[in-house]
Amino acid sequence: MMDRIKKALTAVLVLALAAIFFALGYWQLDRAREMTANEKKVTVQDEKVYQLSELTQPDEIIPVESFGKFVNISGTIIATYKAPNQIAADKNVSDWEIALVQLDAESAILVLRGFWQDSELSESAEILNVTGAIYPRQIKDRALNTDSQISRIDSSLLTSTTGLQLYDGFIAATSEVRETGEILRPRITPEMPETEFNGYYWQHISYVVIWWLMAALVLWAPFYKRRDVQGIKDEVSQEVH
Repeated sequence: MMDRIKKALTAVLVLALAAIFFALGYWQLDRAREMTANEKKVTVQDEKVYQLSELTQPDEIIPVESFGKFVNISGTIIATYKAPNQIAADKNVSDWEIALVQLDAESAILVLRGFWQDSELSESAEILNVTGAIYPRQIKDRALNTDSQISRIDSSLLTSTTGLQLYDGFIAATSEVRETGEILRPRITPEMPETEFNGYYWQHISYVVIWWLMAALVLWAPFYKRRDVQGIKDEVSQEVH
């Protein structure tokens, strides 16, 4: 009787552990699916032009659903940086001009204005009205950081150089207008930078494999133990005979 109860409790425990591991794996799979869905949202073209405050706030991570949406801002250029070895959507590599644009007394955002070779067309401290698409910050360095150069397009690199609250990501300008009229220069469509989500997606998938492997091991363990015990019994029986 006690042996049956013990076996029943063992079976319940094994099934419970297997169910927990399977549920954890399914949860990780669901998270991976959510990330895939979020990445698909980025590719949906939204022609509406938003105010920046409608999509994000200073010192906050830009929501994934805001990537690629168009915004309109007005501000003053307070610094200009060279961003070397940048890759555009057409896979061409070039150096870009990045401006830090102050929007108000407290905040600023990075703006991709165009190719560095055309930077002489622009002046610092001028007031601009910019329309462009929002992109997430880059996470891979393309060069070294210097006073006039940034290794990647990421406002976190500039936190020590300004007391302003910086917006996450950057705006790829499609048009710029100053007091004297529109600035005509070649514009750039960046490739969508690799984000943490790409790495996290595969991390979730790896956890799916781990949790489901644990579930399989838990289900297999009692049979392995039973076979091991039976093998010992057979050896003892052979020695007795």
